[in-house]
Amino acid sequence: MFIMPGNRPPSRGFTLIELIIVITIVAILAAVAMPRLIDAQRDARIAKANALYGSLRAAAALARSRCELDLAATASTLPAANCQASPPKVNMDGKAIDIVNRYPAATATGILAAADIQLAADGLVIGTDACPSGALCLDVIGGTVPNCRIIYEPATITGTLITAPTISVVTNGC
Repeated sequence: MFIMPGNRPPSRGFTLIELIIVITIVAILAAVAMPRLIDAQRDARIAKANALYGSLRAAAALARSRCELDLAATASTLPAANCQASPPKVNMDGKAIDIVNRYPAATATGILAAADIQLAADGLVIGTDACPSGALCLDVIGGTVPNCRIIYEPATITGTLITAPTISVVTNGC
């Protein structure tokens, strides 16, 4: 079939210029969005660390309160896991929590059980690099070790003075 020069069928598709313009716009959008996406991941790890900090503080305070109630009670009315027992434990939601100096111990059966933290499900691992002696370090998965972690240092006692546990958050590597 012969087509006369003035009777061309309408063209279909995009021209090369149109494709280059679309690709350029997509590249600019990607360049703007990527840093924000990376910041969102960092912000999420920081938010997780801060939320865990709050959970550990609340769990430590609740365990301390339970321990004080056990110490004020008569021994005959206490459950088997109590703060008067040796070694001291408190019952929190049916779990026996290890106690040191009237606060949860820096262990899986201490503060982690009291706060009901599940390491894998909560995106955490127990950190050992640069962790203070006797402390429990929880590293947030995805951050740099040891710069994205929560540190739980157990309560101490001097004479009769009990110093509450120290809980700190390091987020400069999240």
